[in-house]
Amino acid sequence: MARYDEHDYESYDRPRRRTRPRTKQRPTHDDAVVGVVVAVDRGRMSCLVDGVAVTAMKSRPLGRKGVVVGDQVRIVGDVSGRDGSLARIVEVLERSTVLRRTADDDDPVERVIVANAEQLVIVTALADPEPRTGLIDRALVAAYDAGMTPLLCLTKADLASPAELLSVFAPLDMPYVVTQRGGDLDPLRAALAGKSSVMLGHSGVGKSTLVNALVPAAHRETGHVNAVTGRGRHTSTSAVLLPLPEGGWIVDTPGIRSFGLAHVEPRRLIEAFPDLADAALGCPRGCTHESDEPECALDEADEIADRVASYRRLLASRAMRDY
Repeated sequence: MARYDEHDYESYDRPRRRTRPRTKQRPTHDDAVVGVVVAVDRGRMSCLVDGVAVTAMKSRPLGRKGVVVGDQVRIVGDVSGRDGSLARIVEVLERSTVLRRTADDDDPVERVIVANAEQLVIVTALADPEPRTGLIDRALVAAYDAGMTPLLCLTKADLASPAELLSVFAPLDMPYVVTQRGGDLDPLRAALAGKSSVMLGHSGVGKSTLVNALVPAAHRETGHVNAVTGRGRHTSTSAVLLPLPEGGWIVDTPGIRSFGLAHVEPRRLIEAFPDLADAALGCPRGCTHESDEPECALDEADEIADRVASYRRLLASRAMRDY
């Protein structure tokens, strides 16, 4: 015997799930405002909207699309910036540049460092820790691949002369600035003014120290270099975008230990070495410029032998990837 008869309301069927007809119409978010992402922390994005700091999260329709520091985004919801308020990012606007890297040269997963930056400031210490030209070359490749202008920033000139390192990159005619502890930063300020720049370098080279001097209210944590390993300790744990007093923006990034270029095809690497591209004009057709090429014109470029060696090291590290 049935538990309920036809007159009992509990006998009526409940509405089935997914019975509501779907529609392709989506909200237009005409009330959305545009902001810039200045920091990302565990799914929460700190954004600036007309000078107001707004906390937002990514809306579900964005799916797997990542939101990174420097992104221009459309935001809806509570953009008052009050404590406890939370807005939603409903659209990521088209990026003008994307600076990317991979963990290693054979890692297929790309990691976007920052978006919409026009200048890559490659920070290298002249001593403590010792300069590593390999990272500079890799950063140059990433900058040219992203369509960014590189700027070489040499720190700790009070400990060592910049002459030798500058001579290595002299054929590139790359702009550079030299700084030292307690020294004049006006040349660096002039190079950054009015531009959106990102600082990149190993731990301990002085990125956060420079940022604190350029933006006194930044309060970025600084560290020291390990006397045994010669490497710096990670102090910045995430990228952050800061407005410069002279106009423009600067992005301080965490110190890196490796800079993979899996997203750059080997045949395009030479585009980051314009000094070698001229020398390679004498190569036979189909030359890969690797060290085992029998008639490579780069073998005769004795005046830039260090640059050739660095380029071929990049080629060798990329050769393991199967395209």
